[in-house]
Amino acid sequence: MQSIESTALEPTRGELAGLTIGQKIARFVPVYGLVILTIFLILLFSVLLPATFPTLLNLRSIVSDKAIIALLSLAAMIPMASGRIDLTVGYGIVLWHILAISLQTMFGVPWPIAVAIVLALGAFTGFLNGLLVEVARIDSFIATLGTGTILYALALWHTGGRQVVGVLPNGFYALNGTMVFGLPITGFYVMAIAVTLWIIMEYLPIGRYVYAIGANPKAAALNGIPVRRFVIGAFVTSGTLAALAGVLLASKLRIGQASVGLEYLLPALVGAFLGSTTIKPGRVNVWGTMIGVVILAVGISGIQQIGGSFFVEPLFNGLTLLVAIGIAGYAQRKRGAAGKAAVPGPLPAKTQTS
Repeated sequence: MQSIESTALEPTRGELAGLTIGQKIARFVPVYGLVILTIFLILLFSVLLPATFPTLLNLRSIVSDKAIIALLSLAAMIPMASGRIDLTVGYGIVLWHILAISLQTMFGVPWPIAVAIVLALGAFTGFLNGLLVEVARIDSFIATLGTGTILYALALWHTGGRQVVGVLPNGFYALNGTMVFGLPITGFYVMAIAVTLWIIMEYLPIGRYVYAIGANPKAAALNGIPVRRFVIGAFVTSGTLAALAGVLLASKLRIGQASVGLEYLLPALVGAFLGSTTIKPGRVNVWGTMIGVVILAVGISGIQQIGGSFFVEPLFNGLTLLVAIGIAGYAQRKRGAAGKAAVPGPLPAKTQTS
């Protein structure tokens, strides 16, 4: 399944060389349009809400609320880079945050071991998804939807529809509740993981192989890239990050319940899809994904502070996704039109002279 066309549309030096300043700006707008829009929204809400929006308290709130979504978006981004999609990032977090708590409260497992078990189960789920997609040849959307639904059913069965509560150790609470330089530590987790993924995806052979698979798996296989191994590895990494998000959610909520978690699926996927429309349009990328999460967080926070109703968040998520994909599509059409215009026509035939 080719979910994302992994062909970046950022302008090259040769393309920019012959353009005027105005043409260069027009060429960069589709590439960095989401970044520009994010900055504009920050400035706009700072002017409209000077007493509440540009404050450290609001920044803490945004980081605390959106760090888990950012982790899930990064988790979803990795299979997308290989041309697949992983829906278990939204379903799995329901089970993972419940297990992180129940292992400690119901079975007396020390919290570091409980965290390790949850992470291992997340990786194993990713491995199963990889086998279903690459070995059983099931479409990734269908395979991960089925796996995710099973995980959600297991969460319902384990809890019996009730909350999982109990006294947890302070060390487990500190995973989410610690402040570093006045900000929640979860924000620093996200940045560390984002930088690591950026280095891997942009500068190491592993990342190039994954992008090559996403662009054309058959060509990648013909060039000696072990497609099956890298796709399964992408799902394993995605599952591990989703399990980590579940652990942090458990540390934040301090209770486990099956009704919590599914609401993270759409924002996480939106953030990952938005990542394919900026910085490197046409190709999912780390910083594009982070910008996608930030613009959702800033827009929703500002609108809610102005007095937006409860339906603002899903409405803003959907509209932002449509606008951003429209910008990326426009950039792709412009690039395609420019490429066709640059192709020279047939040369006139030479006349032979005796």
